[in-house]
Amino acid sequence: MGNCLGSEEAELEAVKDAGRHGQPQAAPARAAALPMAAPERDLSMSSSSSGHPSSSRSPGSSMNSVATTRSGSSSSSLAAYPEGRILEAPNLRVFTFGELRSATRNFRPDTVLGEGGFGRVYKGWVDEKTMNPTRSGIGMVVAVKKLNPESVQGLQEWQSEVNFLGRLSHPNLVRLLGYCVEDRELLLVYEFMPKGNLENHLFRKGAAFEPLPWNLRLRIAIGAARGLAFLHSSEKQIIYRDFKASNILLDTNYNAKLSDFGLAKHGPTGDDSHVTTRVMGTYGYAAPEYVATGHLYVKSDVWGFGVVLLEMLTGLRALDTGRPAQQHNLVDWAKPYLADRRKLARLVDPRLEGQYPSKAALLAAQLTLRCLEGDPRSRPSMAEVVAALEEIEQIKVRRRDEHHRSPRPRSGGSGSGRSGSSHRQSPSVR
Repeated sequence: MGNCLGSEEAELEAVKDAGRHGQPQAAPARAAALPMAAPERDLSMSSSSSGHPSSSRSPGSSMNSVATTRSGSSSSSLAAYPEGRILEAPNLRVFTFGELRSATRNFRPDTVLGEGGFGRVYKGWVDEKTMNPTRSGIGMVVAVKKLNPESVQGLQEWQSEVNFLGRLSHPNLVRLLGYCVEDRELLLVYEFMPKGNLENHLFRKGAAFEPLPWNLRLRIAIGAARGLAFLHSSEKQIIYRDFKASNILLDTNYNAKLSDFGLAKHGPTGDDSHVTTRVMGTYGYAAPEYVATGHLYVKSDVWGFGVVLLEMLTGLRALDTGRPAQQHNLVDWAKPYLADRRKLARLVDPRLEGQYPSKAALLAAQLTLRCLEGDPRSRPSMAEVVAALEEIEQIKVRRRDEHHRSPRPRSGGSGSGRSGSSHRQSPSVR
């Protein structure tokens, strides 16, 4: 799996010693060679979260590196995004393991919200003011992520999440409330996101996952775009690097918040246009220039946003081997048809049942194409994406638009975008 650059016991001791003096510090990171599906940690910078926030991957990172990036640039970032701020140091509650065990009812199986590479995420209850554990159903609901002892990169994930989310504050980023480091136990405590992640709402069926209407999809896209734009807005930009539907969490009102900062990395400095790093991420969402060369641009994130925007427009997964061979990769298949007004209606998610403004759909498709430009320099900035989406949101459904129903029902008769469950026929080319 790779060479170890220091024992886990020594790393844990360094973290605990720092925790006793106020803030956790980064311990030496370990390298491990892992495939993209379970990426290795970048040894220079990063953070992590999860699906709810589900568990995932993340590079190791330095506490000091985050603090120093904001000292000279916070004012310009706040001017563009007044609701966001970046703290000089994390302001987090330090929980004991006993407190979190009590909050989650001893980590009972029926409190599990999700599971990933880091470990399981549990539902817990704490007092809103004191953050002390409370009885089930009383106080504030939180999501508690507990390290799986078998996790190869758990310590780096834990550190990275504290390093980034502990300092970042924005309405469209999930909020990290606190952490625990005790003996070999590493845990993270987040705000609870009642509506889960966008992926489930787009691709799963059932009473709990009704099709998202057009206006709600736009609102979610705008929220996620604002979160990315905030990350990109500082002098030393933060590249998110793993933008996908499963990392977009939704609160009670379907406000979108980005989670899982496991692959986040600071962007280029000075005259550099990119940073060079190991290829990590998720197939289907990673930008082609990054996959091919390891060159990571701020606008590599814009490509990932374009993929998710395409998923939201079509109701289909970025990758699905259950579809016909030419349709496995959604971007490759759909791009030729996005700019064609005549064919676009046949590409739009049929679960929308024609309830969307045709002009808005066309503009969204054109924006998607701009985000999916092969040359990262030709892609819009996320600030430009936010502005474009806000303009599209102003376009309302007119009665004569309601006939835009897809004439191509999905094979298998299901509205699901899950792998192997359904596919669509390619739009006819004249």
